[in-house]
Amino acid sequence: MAAISSHCVSNPSSRSSLLSSAASAAFSGDNAHLPGASLALPAGSRSLRRRFSCQASSATFPTPSPVQAKEKSELKDFLHISDFDKATIMNILNRAAEVKALLKSGERTYLPFKGKTMAMIFAKPSMRTRVSFETGFSLLGGHAIYLGPDDIQMGKREETRDVARVLSRYNDIIMARVFAHQDILDLAKYSSVPVVNGLTDYNHPCQIMADALTMIEHIGQLEGTKVVYVGDGNNIVHSWLLLAAVIPFHFVCACPKGFEPDEKTVEKARQAGVSKIEITNDPKEAVRGADVVYSDVWASMGQKEEAAYRRQVFKGFQVDEALMKLAGPKAYFMHCLPAERGVEVTDGVIEAPNSIVFPQAENRMHAQNAIMLNLLGF
Repeated sequence: MAAISSHCVSNPSSRSSLLSSAASAAFSGDNAHLPGASLALPAGSRSLRRRFSCQASSATFPTPSPVQAKEKSELKDFLHISDFDKATIMNILNRAAEVKALLKSGERTYLPFKGKTMAMIFAKPSMRTRVSFETGFSLLGGHAIYLGPDDIQMGKREETRDVARVLSRYNDIIMARVFAHQDILDLAKYSSVPVVNGLTDYNHPCQIMADALTMIEHIGQLEGTKVVYVGDGNNIVHSWLLLAAVIPFHFVCACPKGFEPDEKTVEKARQAGVSKIEITNDPKEAVRGADVVYSDVWASMGQKEEAAYRRQVFKGFQVDEALMKLAGPKAYFMHCLPAERGVEVTDGVIEAPNSIVFPQAENRMHAQNAIMLNLLGF
C-alpha cells in the first residue's frame, strides 16, 4: 500500500509502513479487503468533473444538469455522485478504506485538516450526519462548527447566497443538510469554498458512498452486484440511481404504485447505459438473487403527517424474515437509519447476522473523510 501524499505527513517513509500494516489488520478476518484494488490514488485522480445542478421541471424533483457558476480554482463540490467519473468515485472509496485503516490502528498523527474549519448547516437535524462529520473532521485535525435550524434560518432570516459568501470567508469547507435541493445548489453556486451535500429532499450522496464502501468490505466488490431497495422511491433511491449511472451494477427499486422515484432521474441512470435499472411494484420477485436488500423509513422527515396513510399503502413492502429468505442466504440487509422497527423492517431482520446496518453507519464517517480529503486537495 502506498503512503498518503508526502505533503500531508511528517515522515512519509515511516507512514507508508504504518498505513500498510494498519490496512492489513483492518481488512483481514471479519473485515473483507478490497480485492485487486490499490489504496493509493493514481496520478490525476483528484481532477473532478464539472458539478451539475438540478433545473426545475414539472417533476417532483429536479434532475442534475450543468449550471454556470463561479469557478473555484481546483476545488469543487460534492453535490451528486454522478458529477464524478468512475475513477474518481473508486479513488474516494479506496481513500476511505485507507484512512479508516489508519484510524482503526490507533494512529492519531495524520492531521491533514489541522488549522482548517468546517461550517455545518443543519436545516434538518440528524444524529449520524452531525456526529460523523464533526468527529471525522476532528480526528483529522480540523474544527467543525455546528449551525442548527435556528442559528441561520437560511432563506428566511438571511438569503442563501449571502450565507454562502459569508461562511466562505470564515471556513475552508461547508457541509449542509437541508430540505430543498435548490438550497444546496445555491450554496455551491455562491460559495468560494467546497460544499458537501449532507442530504436534501432530492438525494443523499454521502450515505450512498458509505453504503458502497460497506458493500466492498463485506461482498468484496461493488461492480456486478444486485442491490434491491424496498420501500419509498425517495432521496436514497435517487442517489443509488445516480451511482448506477457511474458504476455498473444491477439496481432494483420495489415500491408501491404512485411512490416511484423521480422519472427523470431513472431515465438519466438508464441513458448512461452503465447499469441494469428496474422499477417494480413486486418486492417478492425483486429480491430474488439480491446481494443486498435495502430499506428506509416509509415516511421521511417532513412527511410524518402522512405516516398513517403510508403504513396502509406500504403493506407488503416490509422487509421481514420471509422476504430475506426469498433473497437467499447470501443476501445482506442494509438500512440508512434511523429505522422504525416493526414498520419497514422487522426487529429480527435488523438484528440478524447478515444485517450490516451498523458497519454501514460507521462508514458514514470514513466515506465523508475521504470526500473532504478529495475536495480539499489532499
